[in-house]
Amino acid sequence: MPQNPFYVYALKDPREKPASVFYIGKGTGNRAWEHEAVEDDSEKGLVIKGIHDHGMKVLHTVLADDLTEAQALKLEAELIAAFGIRKRGGLLTNRVQPNPNTISKKSKVNVPDGSYERAQMGLEFLKSAIMELAKANPGGIRNSDAAKFLGL
Repeated sequence: MPQNPFYVYALKDPREKPASVFYIGKGTGNRAWEHEAVEDDSEKGLVIKGIHDHGMKVLHTVLADDLTEAQALKLEAELIAAFGIRKRGGLLTNRVQPNPNTISKKSKVNVPDGSYERAQMGLEFLKSAIMELAKANPGGIRNSDAAKFLGL
C-alpha cells in the first residue's frame, strides 16, 4: 500500500488514434474513474458523452502515484500548463489552469491549497454573469451599472 495516497491521472479519448488526452487531474482512490459517471454540459462532460455515444469508454492513465498532495498539485499544474486548456488554445477540457508557481513551498507568500483554482473558477462565473447581463441589454450597459447590479 503506498504511503502517499495521491496520484495524477489523464483521461483519454479512444476515438482518436492514438488516444488523445482531454483532462488531467489529481486524486485518491477511484477519483479518476468517477468522471465517467458524470455527463454534464461542461466540455469534459460533452467529450465523455461523445465517447459513450460511440459505444466506447474513457481511457484512464495514472501518470504518477504514491505522491503527497503537494507533489500531486504541482505535477497536475505543470501538466495542465504544458498541455494547455481549450479555452486558451490548448488540448485539455479542464476548467481551470492552475498556476504552478503558486504551488511551491519556496514561495514567501502562503497560498492555501486550491485558492488559485477557486479564484479562476470565480472569474469564469463572473465573466458568464457579465455576458448574460450584456445579452439581456442589447442596447448596452455601463460598467457602473454592471457592477451595481452584480454586487461588485
